[in-house]
Amino acid sequence: MPQSPAPLHLTRRDPSCNMSRFYALSLEPTLFGEVMLIRTWGRIGTSGQVKVQTFTQPAEAIDALDRLRHQKLKRGYRAESDIADA
Repeated sequence: MPQSPAPLHLTRRDPSCNMSRFYALSLEPTLFGEVMLIRTWGRIGTSGQVKVQTFTQPAEAIDALDRLRHQKLKRGYRAESDIADA
């Protein structure tokens, strides 16, 4: 598998709307040589929901992760490292 991106943990908080959400993305290899894109989301403090997608090509999984990351950043989510720097 090519160099896979590190797991990504995004958060979105808006106290005026009582909003406190997280969205996590990670790539994991399967026993059959495929790659799983694991998406976890929900309210901060809960275990949230999980969706797993399997890709035969690692590049497809990386593209899907990048696409989801971009969508979430446009919707106001921020990486935890960005929050610590602010």
